[in-house]
Amino acid sequence: MDKILIAADNALRTLFAKPRAAQASPAKGIPEGDLSPAERRKAGALMRVNHVGEVCAQALYMGQAAVTRDPALRAHLLEAAREETDHLAWTAERLEALGSRPSLLNPLWFAGAFAIGWTAAQVSDQASLGFVVETENQVSRHLQGHLKHMPPRDAASLAVIARMQADEERHAEAARAAGAASLPPPARAVMSAAAKVMTTAAHYI
Repeated sequence: MDKILIAADNALRTLFAKPRAAQASPAKGIPEGDLSPAERRKAGALMRVNHVGEVCAQALYMGQAAVTRDPALRAHLLEAAREETDHLAWTAERLEALGSRPSLLNPLWFAGAFAIGWTAAQVSDQASLGFVVETENQVSRHLQGHLKHMPPRDAASLAVIARMQADEERHAEAARAAGAASLPPPARAVMSAAAKVMTTAAHYI
């Protein structure tokens, strides 16, 4: 029951409360770029997609932490979720600065990611960590694409994305070191397809 209450509290804070970062945003001190209206809309849409990714990261880690019986793994997952809270706050700040908004479908994204984390952890801790590795790898590739497509004059958003990518790669490596199992190709393909649907929808909605 305690785990369920903790997960519910995290869901409410992720979806409806203003996230607070433990570390200063990489965008701090970087002047806002002189963006055209079209560039501002594009930057806002890309950062909305990144914000959705952080909502899903919170849900995934909390779903896994609610199931695992390994105290060390639970601590590892909760620490990763704490770091992802920084990303959540940074992307929310960029959305506000760009005059944009979070995805209207965030409750749906959260529920889906939580279910995936919960289900993966039911299989085994190794499978759960395997989902972490694959998720972080896909997010890293996605962020690399955003580094190329973000308007060059939005240096603040670019700084946030670059830092997030470095952190995601570190999370994947930590999960491998903790004993992650390699996911079969069909599972990776399904995750990639689901991510494509999410990022496409979040770009607009």
